[in-house]
Amino acid sequence: MNNPHPLPDPYPDPQRWIILFSVCLAGLIMPINFTGPAVSLPAIATSLGGSVVALSWVTNAFMLTFGCSLMIAGALADRFGRKRVFISGLAVLTLSSLVMLMVQDIIAFDLIRALQGVAAAAAFAGGTAGLAQVFDGTERAKAFSLLGTTFGIGLAFGPLLAGFLVQHFDWRAIFISVSLFSAIALFAGIRYMHESRDPAAAKLDWPGAATFTLALTLLTYAVLQAPDSGWSNPEVIALFSGALLFMIAFVVIENRVRRPMLDLSLFRYPRFVGVQFLAAAPAYSYVVLLVLLPLRFIGIEGYGTLEAGIVMFALSAPMLILPLLAGMLAHRFSAGIISSLGLLICAFGLLWLAQYAPGQPFLLLILPLLTIGCGISLPWGLMDGLAVSVVPKDRAGMATGIFSTVRVAGEGIALAVVGALLAALVEQHLPGSPLANAAAGAHRLAMGDLQQAAALLNVDTAALKQSYEAAFQGLLYILALTTAISAGIVFIFLRHASPSPIVPSQTTNAQSLAERSTE
Repeated sequence: MNNPHPLPDPYPDPQRWIILFSVCLAGLIMPINFTGPAVSLPAIATSLGGSVVALSWVTNAFMLTFGCSLMIAGALADRFGRKRVFISGLAVLTLSSLVMLMVQDIIAFDLIRALQGVAAAAAFAGGTAGLAQVFDGTERAKAFSLLGTTFGIGLAFGPLLAGFLVQHFDWRAIFISVSLFSAIALFAGIRYMHESRDPAAAKLDWPGAATFTLALTLLTYAVLQAPDSGWSNPEVIALFSGALLFMIAFVVIENRVRRPMLDLSLFRYPRFVGVQFLAAAPAYSYVVLLVLLPLRFIGIEGYGTLEAGIVMFALSAPMLILPLLAGMLAHRFSAGIISSLGLLICAFGLLWLAQYAPGQPFLLLILPLLTIGCGISLPWGLMDGLAVSVVPKDRAGMATGIFSTVRVAGEGIALAVVGALLAALVEQHLPGSPLANAAAGAHRLAMGDLQQAAALLNVDTAALKQSYEAAFQGLLYILALTTAISAGIVFIFLRHASPSPIVPSQTTNAQSLAERSTE
C-alpha cells in the first residue's frame, strides 16, 4: 500500500547534482595530486634539495598513505559519519596544500605529502560513501560513471596542467590549484551534503590497520634505501625483517579478530586471486611510467615541463574513452579475456617504447604511449566490477576493500621496487671500471638528476646518457615481460569471469567502495 504522505526527498534537484559536483571535484584532485608532483620533481629537487631517497618519497609517501588509509577511512565514515570524514579530508587537503607554499626542506615536504595521502583517502572514501546515499538505481550508476570519468580527466590532464604551471609559474602553483579545488569541493559539501552513518558499523580493527601500515611502510623504505646503502646493508636487512614480522603479525591478527579489516579467507576463491593479480598489473605496466617518464623527459632529455606534460597526455588520454568501450564489450565477451588482451596490448606498447632512445623527437613517442594507454584502459574499466562478481554476494563489500588496498598500496610499492630496479640497471651499465660512489651516482641518474650524477661519478654526461638509455630499455623489457605474464595469469583465472552489470567503472573503484559502505 502506498504511503499517502511520502517523506520529502532529502536531496532534491539541483542539490544532489551539487553534491555530485563536490565529490567529482574531490575525485579530480586525487590524480592531479599524484601526477603533478611527479612532473615537477626536478623543479622540487632544485628548490628543496634532499637525498635521492627523500625525493623518492615525494610520490611514494602520498601513494603509500593513500592506499593504507582507504579501508580505515571507509570504516570511519560508516561509524562516525560520511559527511564528517569527507569534509575533514578536504579541509586537511586544503590547508596542507597551502602549507606547501612555505616548506623549506624536503623532509617537511615528504611528511606533508604523507598527510595529504591520508586526507585524500578520507575525502575519497567519505565522498563516495556519501554519494551512494544521494542516488539510487540507474542514477547511481550514472553518477559513479561520471566520477570515474572525472578521475580519468585528472589522470590525462594532470601532467599537462602541472607542466604548464611549473613552466610559467613555479612548482608551488600546483599546490595552489589543489588547495583551490579542495576548497570549492569543501564548501559545496558543507553546504549541501547531509550527514549519514551506518548504525550497525563495527569498531575499527586498529591492530590490523597498524600492523598492515607498518609492514608496507618498512617494506617501501627498505626498497628505497637499498640502492644507496646496498641490499646487504644491516639497516636494509633490518627494515625488510621488520616488514616481514609486521606482515606475519597482521595475518595472525586478521585470522583471530571477529570482524577483520581484511578477510583473508576470500583468497580461497581462485577467481578472487586472479582479480588481485589484475589489480596489481597497472602498477608496474602504467602507474610507474607516470613517475619515471617525466624524470626521463625533463632530467635526461632536457624537455621543458610543459613539453613533458604534452607527451604524458598521450599515455593517459585513452582513459577518457576506452574504459566505457570495455564495459560495452563485456556484454559480449568475457571480462577476463578483454582484460588479458588489454594487458598484452600494454606489453606490446612497452616493447615499442623500449626502441626509442633518449633524444628522439618526442612526437615519435606518442604512438607507443597511446598503445600502452589503450591497453591498460581495457582492464581498468572492468576491474571494479570483477572484484565484486568473483565472490559470493554477501562477501562483496570485503572483497572490494581488499581489492582497493591491493590496487593502491601495490602502486606505492611498485614505484619503490621499479625505481630501485632502474638504479641497479644503471649501475650495471656505468662506463669503465668500478667507480667510486657508483651506487649513489646511479640512483641520482635513475631519478633524472644528470648533472649531480656526473659530479658524483666524474663521468661526462654523454656517457651517462648512454648508460641510462641501456638501463631504461632493459627496464621496459622487464616490465613488458611481467605484464605479459600477468596477462596469462589473468586469462587462466578469469577467462570465464564477467563484471557485475551495475558497475560501469572507468578509472576508479569509487562505486565499489561506496557499496561497501552501504552494506
